Amino acid sequence: MKRKKIIEKNLEQTILDVAEKLFMEKGYAMTSTIEIAKSVGCNQALVHYYFRTKERLFEAVFEKKIKLFVLNLLKIEEENLSFEEKLRRKIESHFEIFQANPKLPFLLFNELITNPNRLATLVHKLEDLPKAAINVFQKELNQEIKKGNIRKVTLLDLWITLISLNVTLFLSSPILKIVAKMSDKEFEKFVQHRKKENVRIILNSLKP
Repeated sequence: MKRKKIIEKNLEQTILDVAEKLFMEKGYAMTSTIEIAKSVGCNQALVHYYFRTKERLFEAVFEKKIKLFVLNLLKIEEENLSFEEKLRRKIESHFEIFQANPKLPFLLFNELITNPNRLATLVHKLEDLPKAAINVFQKELNQEIKKGNIRKVTLLDLWITLISLNVTLFLSSPILKIVAKMSDKEFEKFVQHRKKENVRIILNSLKP
C-alpha cells in the first residue's frame, strides 16, 4: 500500500512538472490534457483523476510558483539581517524566480489579459500566504521610515518598482537579443548584470 502511494505521488508530480513545462512553452489555451498525458506517458484519464480539469492543473502550477516565492520571502524575514540586506535578498529572490522561468511573465500577462478571473481566483485562494510576508515587511518598512533611514514610500510603490524592473528584462528579452545582437551566453551575462543593477537602483531610490 505504501509503495502504491509513493508511485501515485511520483506520477502526480510528473504530471505537474510536464504541465508546467508545456504551459510555459505554449500557453494555457494551446496546451491540452491529451498532450500533457502523452508527454507524461500515461492516459488522459489519469491527468483528470489527479487534477480534475486543465484549469485546476494550471492553478496547481502557479500555486507552486507563488508558494515558492512567498516562502522564500518568509525565510529571509527569519534571518538576522538589516532591512537593506533583507530587501536586497527579496529583490534577488523575485528576480531569480523569473530567471529560472523566463517564460513565466509572458504566460502571466497573457492570462491576465485573456482570463483575469482565473488569476483572481488563484490570488484569492492563496490570499493568506502573501499576507504573512506583506505584513512583516510593511512593519519593517514603517520602522525604517520612522528612523529616517529611508524616504517615505508606500509598500505598493516599492513593489511596483521592483516588479517593473525585474519583469521588463524577461518580457523584452526576445527583442533585446535581436536589437543588441546578443548570443545566449552574452544575454546570460547581461542578466547577471541586471540583477545587480536592479538592486542598486531600488536601494538608491529609497535614500532620504
